[in-house]
Amino acid sequence: MTKKLKTWQLAFLALLIIGTVMIVSRQRNTAYQHANGFIFGTVYNITYQHDSDLHSLIRDELQKVDASLSPFNKASVISAVNRNEDVVTDDMFAEVFDRAMTISRETDGAFDITVAPLVNLWGFGFRNDVPPTDRAVDSLRRLTGFDKVRMADRRVVKSDPRVMLDCSAIAKGYGCDVVARLLRRRGVENFMVEIGGEVVVSGVSSKRVPWRIGVNKPTEDSLSTANELQATLSITDRAMATSGNYRNYYYKDGRRYAHTIDPRTGRPVQHSLLSATVLAADCATADAYATAFMVMGMERARKVLERHKELMAYFIYSDDRGDFAVWASPSLEPRINK
Repeated sequence: MTKKLKTWQLAFLALLIIGTVMIVSRQRNTAYQHANGFIFGTVYNITYQHDSDLHSLIRDELQKVDASLSPFNKASVISAVNRNEDVVTDDMFAEVFDRAMTISRETDGAFDITVAPLVNLWGFGFRNDVPPTDRAVDSLRRLTGFDKVRMADRRVVKSDPRVMLDCSAIAKGYGCDVVARLLRRRGVENFMVEIGGEVVVSGVSSKRVPWRIGVNKPTEDSLSTANELQATLSITDRAMATSGNYRNYYYKDGRRYAHTIDPRTGRPVQHSLLSATVLAADCATADAYATAFMVMGMERARKVLERHKELMAYFIYSDDRGDFAVWASPSLEPRINK
């Protein structure tokens, strides 16, 4: 009986080994496919290991996000909300709205989906070298604030009908999450989803190693042609987003500051943080926190990171001599390829 049991165990072990070898061999032999296109006013690049072309399904998912959250799509849910139409929001809008409100509270309003009118006001002023007047800024500040909107019965309720929503600082990340969910539903284990610089990765690359994702050096490259990297990060099963307005900047007292508007003051921030890269479990969260950290500056952002151990960050800032300097979460340092 003992001998038979041992023989059965050996046979089972042999079958298990053979099956594992066959699965690994099949995975190695399955090609990595590529999909790219244009969405949300930017480009997407997706690499995934699968034996079928899933690009049409990917496009369909991205179009659903666009139909829900794009302020440039006049037929979108968010456009209807901004026109104060009686619209029942869809699942995507509700999910992003809820995430945005949570992160707004966690960052004391540094992230705010009602800030777009102020951003546009300052952008126009800087392009014409005529900063907005205090009166113009203060008039829009009265219409800005995440506490001025809420959800009730799947409808957005505003404290003032002139309040406008813009989810641009979270929608690209959310789009990455939506595509990642699709790929996982189709059984894809190894993939990289990138939309306008926001990324979700899973498993390994075609080289059978963790994905290597670059962090751009914040150079004064107005045409975006240099793309020089500050560092690359080896990551897997993570989402990553970067925010940095270093190509739109201004000088004050001989120092360069990121051209980012603080929703609470209605005016450009004045700190030395040039680029904020955030890693999180999902890309919508990473996207929103990266934007918030650019508003908060490095010291306040680090306090948020102390409360949220699930987040990791890589900051590039201008030191006292005007040179680039970096700070990274201790848990991220082993993943940095210098």
